[in-house]
Order: sequence, then structure tokens, then C-alpha cells
Amino acid sequence: MKQFGIGQPVRRVEDRRFITGRGNYLDDISVSRQAQAFMLRSPHAHARIRAIDSSAALSAPGVVAVFTGDDLARDGIGTIPCLSAVTNRDGSPSVLPPHPAIARDRVRHVGDTVAMVLAESAAAARDAAELIVVDYEPLSAVVDTAHALDPGQPQVWDEAPGNLCFDWEVGNIAAVQQAIAGARHRISLELVNNRIVVNSMEPRGAIGEYDPGEDSFTLWSSTQGSHFVRNLLAGSVFKIPENRIRVVTRDVGGGFGMKLFLYPEHILVLWGAKKVGRPVKWVPDRADAFMTDTQGRDNITHLDLALNEQLRFLALDVELLANMGAYLSNFAPEIPTASGAVMHSGVYAIPAIHVGVKGVFTNTTPVDAYRGAGRPEAAYAIERLIDFAARRLGVPPQELRRRNFIKPEAMPYQTALGLNYDSGEFARNMDQALAAADLVGFPARRAEARARGRYRGLGHAVYIEQSGFPPDEFAELRFDPSGTLTILMGTQSSGQGHQTAYTQLAAERLGVVPEKIRVLQGDTAVISFGRGTGGSRSIPVGGASLAQAADKLIAKGRRIAAHLFEAAEADVEFADGIFSVSGTDRRLGIEEVARAAFDPARQAPGVEPGFDESGHFAPPQPTFPNGCHVCEVEIEPDIGRIEILRYLVVDDFGRVINPLLLAGQVQGGVAQGVGQAMLERTVFDPETGQLLTGSFTDYCLARADDLPAIEFSYNVVPCRTNPLGVKGAGEAGAIGAPPALVNAVVDALAELGIEHLDMPLTPERLWRAIHDAEQRKAA
Repeated sequence: MKQFGIGQPVRRVEDRRFITGRGNYLDDISVSRQAQAFMLRSPHAHARIRAIDSSAALSAPGVVAVFTGDDLARDGIGTIPCLSAVTNRDGSPSVLPPHPAIARDRVRHVGDTVAMVLAESAAAARDAAELIVVDYEPLSAVVDTAHALDPGQPQVWDEAPGNLCFDWEVGNIAAVQQAIAGARHRISLELVNNRIVVNSMEPRGAIGEYDPGEDSFTLWSSTQGSHFVRNLLAGSVFKIPENRIRVVTRDVGGGFGMKLFLYPEHILVLWGAKKVGRPVKWVPDRADAFMTDTQGRDNITHLDLALNEQLRFLALDVELLANMGAYLSNFAPEIPTASGAVMHSGVYAIPAIHVGVKGVFTNTTPVDAYRGAGRPEAAYAIERLIDFAARRLGVPPQELRRRNFIKPEAMPYQTALGLNYDSGEFARNMDQALAAADLVGFPARRAEARARGRYRGLGHAVYIEQSGFPPDEFAELRFDPSGTLTILMGTQSSGQGHQTAYTQLAAERLGVVPEKIRVLQGDTAVISFGRGTGGSRSIPVGGASLAQAADKLIAKGRRIAAHLFEAAEADVEFADGIFSVSGTDRRLGIEEVARAAFDPARQAPGVEPGFDESGHFAPPQPTFPNGCHVCEVEIEPDIGRIEILRYLVVDDFGRVINPLLLAGQVQGGVAQGVGQAMLERTVFDPETGQLLTGSFTDYCLARADDLPAIEFSYNVVPCRTNPLGVKGAGEAGAIGAPPALVNAVVDALAELGIEHLDMPLTPERLWRAIHDAEQRKAA
């Protein structure tokens, strides 16, 4: 195994510049003569705009310009498209309302953009925005997912009667109904998957430039995919060729799905730069991010599970309400449908499944992908249901799971919802995790805790997700005449460690020392193609593209080396960065071959000069990472406080590129999953639609002291459909954590008759549940 190759726990090469303050984030970038932008946001969740008077703002000190939605419309600027429309059960199309960068006649959520102020400084722009007088006619608002479809609710969009965006389904409803009707057992559960405010460490931001000589734009922004944003700006918004828009992304301080999308501010800084003839910079504060970043989750799910006498699963029926918010973000309808709904089979052999999804509009911030994007919602639903069913049926949850696992010998296995699992050893993961957690010794630990007046619980969850899915991704490898290597990738790092992982892959494949490798991402003027980062695609798809380019480069190098050796190409071998002639001691390093490729006196006949190749890998299907999470908790009943005592994870990510990076991804995902399950509560006032948890005063994120050290291990079960054998890993921690934690808490409180609690399990919610249950028990 090479010192810097695949499988080595190499420390991140990019961390030195981050921890020494040399990162290059959006707010670190400034452009000569830039104006500062401030977006005036709506204070109403739903209102008509009668008039806007910006005269006082225009005369304020330092103000360059004030723009409204009318200005934008007059210039013919397009709206933000939804790219994932779905077809309703009856064959009709879903409702796709327009999403303008600035609202004109009506605002539809608190934080909707009403005007843009440009000034010499951010403070001057903010002060001037306060002078803008907007005449609003407040309207009634709907914010509650559960009641958005109720008769008589306020209408978010006239073209969406009853606030229904779509009514979609997958699976065999007739088979499911027949199985449920004849089943020995039927278990039903309704649960909430709570809304999340993403809160990346670095907020969004954008700088727009316009070059009148070239009639072209440059956007600097903190994104998860420069090419994706560029393509939408060119095709849907400005309606110009893609080569007239350059999008540049440098370092990104967290994205989690939220930074993948096209936002109003991307449009406005570019359009504004053209209007005023100078660059425009916009950087929000945290309060603005709470209102305007796409949010996550917000589902209500009803499940019906049918079982036979042997407690084998016969059928599963799922009906899901998914909150879209006020506008459709780029992929919003896809998240609860094609991304999430199809995962409701979990790791179980369920012969018949039906999932129906209704997407609803509300007067809230738009919802789109958040770490896991539909798969955490599905895993939470099925894993809570199984624990709930096991308790109702009087069997240990691990036994009910074991009876119904898809077995390794059944692989490849097609689920009832059409996915093809290529590999997985689910019982092995669970058995190892429960053994490491000392399940056998848990009753004694529970008794000891109860003697101290505390409730103790042990819960687990076995998850699977789809990641690294189609379409294709791009990589290019370029040697320069000195023999050093530049890797150009179409993905975008937002903290995962891409520079390290891609360097390891190249070092392994080509034998180049890491010090001579440079990784570039995020600039559409330098990198010809890319689909960005999302769905844990970077290594399974981006890495496979890199490997493909490396293999093509080796093939070219073999032809050059054969010419230099004056040998037959078939006799030239390559290993560990060395070309050699079979059976001899004649050797040439890849760097020497690269130099020869640029030297006219040494170039091989019929071989194009230079030493570079590109790769496009289009995966035939997703990869399916899976694993088991185990959580042990103690609850202090007097204050409803949860203490996580141990947290263990046994995962299967296929072949592992870097165990250190992998552990970091799992730990971060678990922290976010625990945060959702235990702390993060997004609350809109039911009357006014105001976001009541719009700052860290009211919205709680997980902190270091909320988690113990996470005990992580993995089993290597190579993916059979990926050329590297890898499975995506970036989202898995956030998928397994919520059901594991909630299962542990419900296990702790089961003696009180508590069978289910909805997330987040805040101290107040737990205290009330315990207090009410103890009163019922006493009565």
C-alpha cells in the first residue's frame, strides 16, 4: 500500500491554509470599485404590494441605485426555474409558479425580496433601505404543513388550488391494499420530520461584474456547483450563451445541499452590475440567512405496515405531506419523490410498497435538499416504524429487523420500488454494532440508572441510502512541461477534503508525489464541464472520472515511452509511476515521459503533443452505502435533558479512499442528525407567518458537549457497479442518527407507556411528555 495512496489515513493537505487564515472565502474577495448591495426583505409572510416609494433612499448619502421588481421585469430578466417537475397520479403536470428575483405584486414569505439598494458601503445600503416606504396590504398566511391542504386555508398561489403543488405516487397500490387486508398484523404510525435551517458556517454571498466590451458577466459566489449556476443564469435568466457568463467559486465554508441552487441574489448582483456600470457585492448577515437560505425536511408521514404470523413484512403503504415553502427551489419536488420516496424499502425484503407524496405550498421559506435530501426522511420513517412495531408485537427490534433483512446472497436485489441494490451485509453491520455497544449488558446499566432516578435507553437504526447517482461527471489531468500535474474537477469542495482525496487517487493511479499535484475546482473559465457536488457524488462519480482520465493518460504515456525505448508498445509496462520494458531494466518515470511529450525532438509519431487527458464517468445506477447506528442515552426527568452516553456506527462504504476523511464525514453527519433529532426547531407563528426561531438565541445547534466521542468502524463490501468499488459517504451520518437517537429515547421512556415522540426532542418536549406520562401512570 502506497504511503499516500488509496486506503491511507492521510491528513488533509488543504487544512494548513485554513487553520492559518489563508482560506479564500467569498467575503475575502473584493473587486475594484465595487458597490455594496442590501436586499430589502418583506416583513410579511403574505401581502400585496400596493406601492413602493424609494425616493428618500435614492437621496441618502452614498446610495448608487435602488431597484424593484418592476425594474427587473422591464429588462426582461427571467425567473428562477424549477428543474424537477413531477407528474401527478392522474397524469396531469405539477404546478410550477414563477420565482422572480424580486417580488412585484405580492410577497409570499417573510424574507421575500422587495428591493435592492446599492451604495458605497454595506452600512449605507442598509441605512437607505430603511427609508424605502412599501405600502403593503397584509393577507392571511398558511405556514403549517399539516393543515396547508385544509379547506378554507389562504391560497399561496392562485394557480395551485388548495395549495397543492403535486400529488405523486410510486409502487403498486393494489398489491399493497390486498396484502394489508389479509395481514395477520397491521401497524400504523404517523410522524413528523421537522424543518431544518441549514446554517452553514459561511453564509451565502455573491459578487457580480459586467464587462461591456465583451458583453459578459462574472459571478463570484459560494456555491456547490459553478457550472450548474452558470447554466441556469445563461439559459433561464439572461438568455445568453453560456460562454458569456463566468462563475467562480473559491473556498466554501459548508453547503449541505443549500448552496447548490440558483438564488435571487446571483441574478441581482449581475444585473445590478450591468445597470450601474460597476461591480456589486452582497454578503448577508445570519438573520438574513435564516430567512432566505433554502431550508430542509418538513414532512409529515403516515405509514401502514402489514406482517404475517411469522412477523415477515408483507406490504408497506406510505402517505407523505412535503412542504415546498412559498416557491419551488431548483430541485424541491424531487427531494420527497425520486430522491426520498423510493428509499422506503430500507434494508428490508418488502414484497409490496406504495408511496404517495403530496407537495404543498405554504407562506414559508422555500425547502430543498439538505444533507441526505429525502433519504434521511425515508430512513427515519421506516426505522421508527420498525421499532414501534416491534414494541407493539412484543419482540426485540433487532429480531424484527433480522427476520426481514435482505440477505447478502439475494444481491443484486430489486426492491418493490424499482431500485437495484448491488451489495450489502445488513445483519453483519447490526450484529457488530450491537455487540460493540454491549447490548447484553444493557439491562444492568438501565437498572443502575433507574436507581439514580434516571431513565436509560438503547436504540439503533439500520439505514441504506442512494448516492453517487447519474448523470456523469468530469475530470481532466494536465501535466505541464516540467512534469507537475494539475487536476481539474467539475465537483466543488465545501469542506469535505476533495483536494486530499483527489490527490490520493491521482498519486495511487499515476505514481506522482503529492507535492507535485495541484487540484482546481469551481471556475467555469478554467474547467470545461462539471455538475457540482451533491448526493455524495464527488468520489463515486468524480473520482471514477479521474481514474478514467488517468487510465487514458497511462495509455498515451505507454505510446510515448515505447517510442523513447524504441520498443513495442505491447512490451511497455506501467506501475508506481514508472514505465518499463518488460524483462529489462529500462525505466522512465511518468514525469520524464510528460516532459518528452512537450519536446518536439522526442515526441512520438502519431501522438498528439502534450500530456493531458479528460474523463467522463456516467454511473449506471446509484451506489448504496448502508450501516447501523447505536445510541445509548440517559434522561434526567426533572428537566427533560438527554445525555448521550455512547454513540457507535458500523458502516459499509465499499472501498475506502481515506479512513480519516471518512471518519470526519460520519462524525459531522451524526452531529447534524443529532441536532435535528434533539435540538433544532423551526417555528413560524401560525397567525403572522413570522419566523420565531430566526437567530441562534432561539434556534439551537448541536455543540461539542452534546455528543460523546463517536465510535466509528466500517466493513468493506465493494460496490459492484462502481469502477472504484466505492459508495458515497458524505450524507450517511445524518441519515442514521435521527432514528437511532429517537429510538433510544423512546426505549428509555417505554416503561411510562410512551410509544412515540416527534422530533426535536427538546428538554421542554421531553419534560412535558414525562410529566404527563407519570401523571397518567399515577392515576
